[in-house]
Amino acid sequence: MSTPNDRRSAPRSTRRTLVDISPRLQPRDYAIAELLVDHQVLTTRQLTNMLFTSPTTCLHRLHTLRHLSVVDRFLRHRPGQPEPLHWVPGLLAARCVALARNEKPPTPAAVYERKDRAMMRPDLNHLIGVNQFFTDLIAYARAHPEYRLARWWPENHTVDAFGRRIHPDGHGVWNHPDGSVGFFLEYDTGTEKLPVLTDKLDGYRRLRREGGPHYPVLFWLPTRTREQNLHRRLADGVTPGITIATAARDTVNGHSPAGPIWRLYGNGRHRLHLADIPAHHGAAGPLNPAAPTPDQDPLAALNGA
Repeated sequence: MSTPNDRRSAPRSTRRTLVDISPRLQPRDYAIAELLVDHQVLTTRQLTNMLFTSPTTCLHRLHTLRHLSVVDRFLRHRPGQPEPLHWVPGLLAARCVALARNEKPPTPAAVYERKDRAMMRPDLNHLIGVNQFFTDLIAYARAHPEYRLARWWPENHTVDAFGRRIHPDGHGVWNHPDGSVGFFLEYDTGTEKLPVLTDKLDGYRRLRREGGPHYPVLFWLPTRTREQNLHRRLADGVTPGITIATAARDTVNGHSPAGPIWRLYGNGRHRLHLADIPAHHGAAGPLNPAAPTPDQDPLAALNGA
C-alpha cells in the first residue's frame, strides 16, 4: 500500500500539466492512457503485445511516461509467486481521457486511491485474465491485418450499455474478412460451482427477448475437464435459447482466442475459429448498441498516426 514516503518519491505530477508534456506525447501514448483508464490494470506483456515490438522498448517508453506522470505502476510481492509489473493510469492520463470525453477530471487523491485499490483488489488475477483475452485478440490482429478487435468494453461499460440485464466480464466485436462477431465473455477461474455459471444465462436470454443483439456467450474456462462438465450441465438443463461457445485455456496449444478452439454447444466436439461463431448485431435500440463505430476501436488514438 502506498505511503507518504512512496508518494514523495513518485513523479511530482502536480508540477506538470497536459500542455507542458504535450510535445513529448505520441499517438501511442494516448492509446496507452485510454486503455489504462478503461481497463484499470495492464501488464508490461499485455501492453507490449498490443503496441510495441519488444518488452524492452515497451518498458523504456512506460518509464518515460511514468516520469511524465502519465502512467504509474505497482508490483505485488508474494512469496513464491513471481508477479509482473502492473501499469495503471497516472494523474495526467486520467485527466487527459476525462477531458477528451467531456468528463470531470479526477482529483490527485482519487487517482492515488484508484491505484491502491487496483493493487489490493482480491480479484486482480481475474481482471488480468480478462484483459489478457482481449489483448491476445489485438495481438493476433497485429499479425493478421484483415482482422480487428473493433470494440472492447469492460464489465461496467457493458452492464450499462445493455440495460443492466447482463453482467459479463467484458464485451467485444471481432471483425473478420466476411463480417463481424459480437460476443460476451465469461472468464471462469474454476472457483464457482457450475450452477452459478449456467444461472448467468437467464440474463442473456432476457436481453435477447427484449431486443438485445444475437451475440454468443463465450465461456473461457481453465481446464478441458471443466469444459466437459459444463457441457453436461447445459445438456441436463433447459434449452439455452442463445448461442454458447466454450474453450479451455489448458488445451489451446498456443492458439489465441481468435483460433480454432471454440466448441459450440449442441455442435458436437468440432472446434471453430472465433470468426465462425454465429452472431448478428440486430437493430440498434435501447438494449442494443448494434455495430461498432470507429471511435469505439480500443486503439482509436492510433488512427491517422
